[in-house]
This record gives sequence, C-alpha cells and structure tokens, in this order.
Amino acid sequence: MASSLLPPPRALVCCLGGANVDRKLTSLAPLQMGTSNPVAQQETPGGVARNVAENLARLGLPVSLLTAVGDDASGRALLEHAAAVGIATGGSLRLADQVTGSYTAVLDANGSMVLAMAAMALCEALTPDYLAGCRPQRAQASLTVADLNLPAASLQVLLDEARASAAPLVLVAVSAPKMARLPQDLNGLSLLVLNRDELEALAGEPLPNLRALTQACMALRARGVRDVVVTLGSEGVAHTAGDRLQRHAAPKVKVVDVTGAGDAFSAGLCWSLSQQPQDLALACQRGLALAALTLQSPASVCPDLNPNTLLEPAARGRG
Repeated sequence: MASSLLPPPRALVCCLGGANVDRKLTSLAPLQMGTSNPVAQQETPGGVARNVAENLARLGLPVSLLTAVGDDASGRALLEHAAAVGIATGGSLRLADQVTGSYTAVLDANGSMVLAMAAMALCEALTPDYLAGCRPQRAQASLTVADLNLPAASLQVLLDEARASAAPLVLVAVSAPKMARLPQDLNGLSLLVLNRDELEALAGEPLPNLRALTQACMALRARGVRDVVVTLGSEGVAHTAGDRLQRHAAPKVKVVDVTGAGDAFSAGLCWSLSQQPQDLALACQRGLALAALTLQSPASVCPDLNPNTLLEPAARGRG
C-alpha cells in the first residue's frame, strides 16, 4: 500500500475560562485623578482563555473554547466572532438573563495599563458538574489550557484528570487576586504561566531580583508543577530549567496597547509546545515574538496572524 501524502492530524487544543468584551479607554492627555479625562474608546472580543484560543486558531491549530456568556447581544457577538475565526464553541454555556462578562481597561497615552476592572462572574458557572458534562469533548484534546477564572473546584478536577491521564495541562493566571484559586497540590500540572505580580501574590512578598524569583518558582515546583514561566513585561520572561531560571529578553517594539499581550505570549508558548513539546526555551521565544506583534496592534489579538507567523522570529531567536 502506498504511503499517505496527507499530513498528520494536527493536535486539538481545548481552552477553558473567560470570554468577555474588552472595553479599552486610552487617555488623550496625561491622566488626572478626581476629574473627567478625555479618552479614545475601543471595544473588542477579549478574555484570557478566549484570547489564547483566537491566537491559536489564527496560527492554524484546531481549537475549542469552553466558556460562559450571557444570552445577550455581547454573548452572541462573541460566539459569532469565535466561529468566524475557527474556534469551536459547541460546549460553551449561554446563560439566560445574564450579562456577558466585561473587562474595562484604562490606558495612559503610551498604551500602558493604569487600571483595569473585570466582571467575570459568569465563569463561576464552569463548575465540576459542567466539566463532567463536557468530558467526552474535552477528552479529544491533546493539550488543555485553562485560565484561573475557573472556580477552584474546577481547577482541582482538571488537575486530578491530568494526574490520572498524564495529558498535558497548562494553567494561565489572570490576576493577582485570583491566584488564591490555585490548588495547593499541583502534581499533574505541566506548566503554570503567570506574571511577576501574580507570583508575588503567591509568595506573599516582593520578588525584586532573579534570586527571589528563582526561590518562588522552586517553591511552586515543590508543590508539583513541572515547569513555571514568569512574564516580566519589558524585561522579557524567565522559565524553570532544572534548579535555575533561564531568562529571555523581550523584543523592543513601539507599544500601541498592552491589552492581550500576556495572552498572546501564552498562546505562542502553547503553539510551540504543540509542535516541539520538549523545548520550553524555544516556546518562550515564540511567545515573546507573538506578544511583540500584539503590543503593536490596537486589538487584543493581532488579526494578521497565520500558521507561518512564528517560524521566522523563532528561527532568528535561536540563531
């Protein structure tokens, strides 16, 4: 029998967590507290898990999104947009008489975040019972990516399943306050992605230097997670490599809007690990490349992505 000329099936990624409307207000002048400020306004699809899913879909991976939206105009628009970019949302909840979640960011004139407010209560509907109901759908995934908008009990279910199946599980932090949702026992977790503020929330103290960051990451590894990636803004990223941290510098770019850059990093990381699962350093470089593209876009997800987007930046990064 002749060998097949068809490419091997691509890995399915299942993303679980938040989907919301991003409302971004960018100041047109230096911000003044206690008074009204003139701003430019923009509204785009958002949410950590949703942003990761859209990035992955635009990069050519088959991806499903399990989330909760209201049965309102915003919820319908989010699901329609997801379908248009190739995200399967068949298992997602549409909750009657509920308002779809929102994320409102106030940005300064340089595009840096001054304040953000997230209304993500609908994610509380992503319960262990809900996860059990969509277990057959989730079982098809070769990689699961969940954000910490999920209830703590649901995160525990995902960890228990990962321990039992040895299937890769990536958890992505969403904010310092929600780090309290992270279970104590992290055995079964392949990768935890978080920023410095979120790691400091876990550590309960400032982490001003590489030594302190290393100690905090090693404490997480002692709780069972295989690897940790810490994003450091303009300073790049650091990831566990044995008993130390390996650093990677961030590309220098002109920042238009920081919203979604961290989610783009997580997506680039996961895209790379789906291709080359043993190379975390390469994955971080690809994540940084995707974050850099997003920083230069006014959208929460850069619309100009394709399956070849990360190949050249990554090759240059390794050279």
